[in-house]
Amino acid sequence: MHPVLREAYERELAAAREDCAAGRLDQAFAHLERAHILGQSFTLPHARAHWEMLKVGWKRRDTVEITGQIVRIAGSLLVTWVWVPVGNTGGARVPPFKPMPIPEELQKLLREYGRG
Repeated sequence: MHPVLREAYERELAAAREDCAAGRLDQAFAHLERAHILGQSFTLPHARAHWEMLKVGWKRRDTVEITGQIVRIAGSLLVTWVWVPVGNTGGARVPPFKPMPIPEELQKLLREYGRG
């Protein structure tokens, strides 16, 4: 992962941790969705985004999110090197194989520093 992309990814994770600690779970999850988009082409960052989503699901006691993230963690470890649905936000309530529009500011980062 390019250092510029890694920095943006880590910033989203840090913002998610801060929001989560303050009880702002919806905002935390939104940052994790952005981290997922940035890291989904790289196996460990992809799996880490899902792990963090699982933790938010656990705090919410959201069984759909918990179950979905367990499946997605396994999937991210097994298939990231083959294919990812570009732009997918990674939450359990979106189809796991559906490409999705990427926010413009993330498109720029991915175009310049992403894989592919």
